[in-house]
Amino acid sequence: PSPSVSLIGVLRAMSSVLCTLRAIFFSCLAARSQGCLRNPQGSCVLPHDIGDDTPLLQVRRTTLSGAKVDEAGPSWGCGLVGSLPNINADGTASAETQRLIDGIKSSSSFNKATYWNWNLAPQEDGGVPEYLTEDFIFMPEIWGVGPVVEHGTDGLRDAGKANFQDMMGGTSPATMATILLGMNEPDIYGSCLGNMFGSCNAPCDAEAMWNNDCPMGWMEGHAPAEANSRGQCDCVSHSSPTGCGFWGVEGCAVAQPLPGLWDETPEAEQCVDSVMSQWKQTAAVAYQKGYKYLSTPMVAVNVSYARNFIERACGCDASGNCACTDASCGCPVYVVFHFYGNDCRPKTLGSYDTLRARLNDVAAIMEAYPFVQGAIINEVGMLNCAGGAICIPDGGKYPASAQPDHGCPSTDELPNGLATFIEEVMGIAMSAKTSDGRYVTKGFSWFNEDEEGGTYNLRLQYDNGTVNKLGEAYITACTKWGEQSMAALARS
Repeated sequence: PSPSVSLIGVLRAMSSVLCTLRAIFFSCLAARSQGCLRNPQGSCVLPHDIGDDTPLLQVRRTTLSGAKVDEAGPSWGCGLVGSLPNINADGTASAETQRLIDGIKSSSSFNKATYWNWNLAPQEDGGVPEYLTEDFIFMPEIWGVGPVVEHGTDGLRDAGKANFQDMMGGTSPATMATILLGMNEPDIYGSCLGNMFGSCNAPCDAEAMWNNDCPMGWMEGHAPAEANSRGQCDCVSHSSPTGCGFWGVEGCAVAQPLPGLWDETPEAEQCVDSVMSQWKQTAAVAYQKGYKYLSTPMVAVNVSYARNFIERACGCDASGNCACTDASCGCPVYVVFHFYGNDCRPKTLGSYDTLRARLNDVAAIMEAYPFVQGAIINEVGMLNCAGGAICIPDGGKYPASAQPDHGCPSTDELPNGLATFIEEVMGIAMSAKTSDGRYVTKGFSWFNEDEEGGTYNLRLQYDNGTVNKLGEAYITACTKWGEQSMAALARS
């Protein structure tokens, strides 16, 4: 063809593209007052038209310093830890359980509720199967230092896929998350679960074994007992500890090295190298299996522990410049911490202030390192004791054993018991922002258990599956969070 014919063809193609862009622009402009969002094709999508699988463009933000932030990762929304009643092996749920799920999933970018269980896939817990529906995203976690198992029943599953193999010999209709959660509570020594909770905070050493001074810890079915005089017990034969800070680590000289990992001693520095080596192996497996995001260790109390981990894993220097900022090198972009009130007295004992302080600490990390997406608070509940992350149950002003449902009574601080607590903590979590306006909280999981790990009865449903007033409060708060998130997207 002649050059003039080719030029005409090009001009026609350009005209067509410009017309399409003009139509998109005016369509979005007209719908803006209704909260128009854009999908990857450029079409306008109104909030009420967004379905489970509607992809939306993420917003790129600019910090006050002018540094560009990576495209915002997802908001994981509300979730649970602890089994749900009345879900069948095929993933179907009773109407009441489905109502609870539907009530909390709107808080998520995926329109799904999250679930995790200190392991890599759903399992049996105390003989109770963790069946999930297709409305769940399962968030896997490597409980200890690692490295993660790559293959087999005990191995890490492929990210982002539904109908994955569970640990009960079946298939879960849930979707495997694209985030891998880090080790559990390495920042504290923790305690042996069961009848020695709060008493035993270390495994027996050689001296205790030699002197036959290693009392047995039992997860269930035994009366409360005491550890030896040095707080040691056998926490492996019939029980397990609350977190990996309880154990030793290969390559570390100290018996329980993880809580002091960042002490800047020669012994600690040697241990850091060992921990990071194993974490990098875990990250390589996760990245190969399609995981887009990694989290920090799930800290019990010290957000500074997570910050130190980010700085070492991401290769950050004293000026805040980091060698790598994504999962390909093992760099975590979500900070995970746990939060509990104590003794049904969150105001008197400063629990709400503690939550605000931890969120402020995460906000500071996000401002120093803009690639960090936010906080996931994936254990939230109330401890049945007067203070601390680890303590003797029933030792406070409002012992669970004295309450009709083993929950919190109605008081001036908690007029509706634990329902008031969940309203308050979610309000604090939802409102936390960085100085440049980014929301801090990106995930929130209620500890849906009955007096496990020193807690009160925190179940969201009665034994017959009916949603209780705590569950109703969680539905209301999660729905509000979803509405807030949708409004924020519409404004951006």
